[in-house]
Amino acid sequence: ADAIIVNTCAIREHAEKRALSIIGRYKHNKARNPDTVIGVCGCMSAQEHRSEHLKRSYHYVDFAFGTGSLHRLPEFIYGALTKAKRSFVLDTERPQIAEGLPVVRECAHRAWVSIMYGCNNFCTYCIVPYVRGRERSRMPEDIIKEVRELVESGCKDITLLGQNVNSYGKELDGGYDIAYLLREISKIEGDFWIHLMTSHPKDASDALIEALSCKSVANHFHLPLQSGSSPILKRMNRHYDIDRYLEIIDKLKRQNPSITLTTDIIVGFPGESDEDFEKTLEVIRRVEYDSVYSFVFSPRKGTPAYSMEDQIPEEIKKERFERLTELQNEISRKKNEAMVGKTVRVLVDGKSKNNDKIYTSRTEGNKIVHFEADKDYTGQFINLKIIRTDTFALYGEI
Repeated sequence: ADAIIVNTCAIREHAEKRALSIIGRYKHNKARNPDTVIGVCGCMSAQEHRSEHLKRSYHYVDFAFGTGSLHRLPEFIYGALTKAKRSFVLDTERPQIAEGLPVVRECAHRAWVSIMYGCNNFCTYCIVPYVRGRERSRMPEDIIKEVRELVESGCKDITLLGQNVNSYGKELDGGYDIAYLLREISKIEGDFWIHLMTSHPKDASDALIEALSCKSVANHFHLPLQSGSSPILKRMNRHYDIDRYLEIIDKLKRQNPSITLTTDIIVGFPGESDEDFEKTLEVIRRVEYDSVYSFVFSPRKGTPAYSMEDQIPEEIKKERFERLTELQNEISRKKNEAMVGKTVRVLVDGKSKNNDKIYTSRTEGNKIVHFEADKDYTGQFINLKIIRTDTFALYGEI
């Protein structure tokens, strides 16, 4: 290759170490061909100490930049090709939003559209605000234009992305918010679903909950819990307590009793007692999520939680994680079994890797449904009758 660019993640330290290992392999490429251009981008290189480390210890790397400077990639490559100088750019100033960048989409019927970048929340376990900067929202007309073009091209499922989509528009002039955006997108003609990823409970307004009933918005809401204990939530700097969280859940269920609810939970955060963990299990039993994305707390250097006292031993974290998983699997299995005999609308993703007659699809609540067919329905909405289930998937027939 004439140019090698390594895109990096910084959410966990293990990811950074892997990236550095991969970058190290390309030293031999540069030795064989000194004209090879080597660059590093993404969240890892947005950190000052990592950028400096790349500059001093990886002399064969020509440039490094963070997520806020993606639009400058041609400039960095040109500088390396013309031997101007090495470039190591930190997004120290407020990164701008560059519209019109080319996008390569791997899937014709599902797409992901960023509506904002950065984060203002500074949860004590998270590195994101330090590497992605403060919240900045795209103008609604740019988002709506992109979504309209996707729908016109045949896309059926569009996920609006942001570290906290619920705070969309706060820094824009014009009084825009996520509820406004959902209402405007729902005016686009076509048959498609809109999903949100991810939401923060502190900004889950009544206006947003009401907007979830708009025509094109999927009957699914992902609302990260992280912990069922208010004291632990305070240590996490989450800006809500359990009463507030459950109030939002109750409003969602009142508006639409059939809504699919999913969440994120961190097990074993510093200071989490047995009582704190039991409160998390209580919330899971009360809400009955369709699925839970659970994580064992992993100390992340550069975050306040990294140096907190009362770190939980690994064996305790593992035991709690297994108990939580067992409880949620039981709930997921029960909720799936209740769907047997019902007809659901799904978007077909394609054939199984192991069987040409088995297809995989998803409901608007993101539940996986397998079915058998002699015709290829990939990228189409169809109706399936659920005939059996297991913990993680449904099985249907046309």
